Amino acid sequence: MHGSGTGNGAEQRGGNGVDQEFHEYLALERELAVFLRRARASSGEMAREVHPELEPAAYGLLVRLEESGPQRATDLAGYFGVGKATMSRQLRALEELGLVTREPDPADGRASLVRPTDEGLTRFRAVRKARRDRYVRKLAGWDRGEVAELARLLHQLNARSEEG
Repeated sequence: MHGSGTGNGAEQRGGNGVDQEFHEYLALERELAVFLRRARASSGEMAREVHPELEPAAYGLLVRLEESGPQRATDLAGYFGVGKATMSRQLRALEELGLVTREPDPADGRASLVRPTDEGLTRFRAVRKARRDRYVRKLAGWDRGEVAELARLLHQLNARSEEG
């Protein structure tokens, strides 16, 4: 007989050998993995709807800029947790597609602010409306309070993820 002498392990392990103590976290991990895989695919589709050459990661930049207004590239890199080189490459691609532009930062003439162009906003808002309409259809059977609770919990998870 193997073990620590605390029994046969049935009390602490499920049939698949996973600690039952962490069942909720394992369920969370499984559901987030499925959700993230679908979200990545969806972001790719949304990005292509904004512009056929737009990278999926760049769609999130448009979301942030539309919600928060013009920002420095370094602030965007910090928000998304990516390096300056990665952010610079993504912003350059958006600029080349005519979806964002840079303007001098009034607070510091050496720096620039990135903002969506009118064309970028028009394309982005059309795609965002289509995405929102899909969420409304998919969650039609949900109570609006449940939708709000899911949004609150996801916000809490994202905020804690920013903390490290």
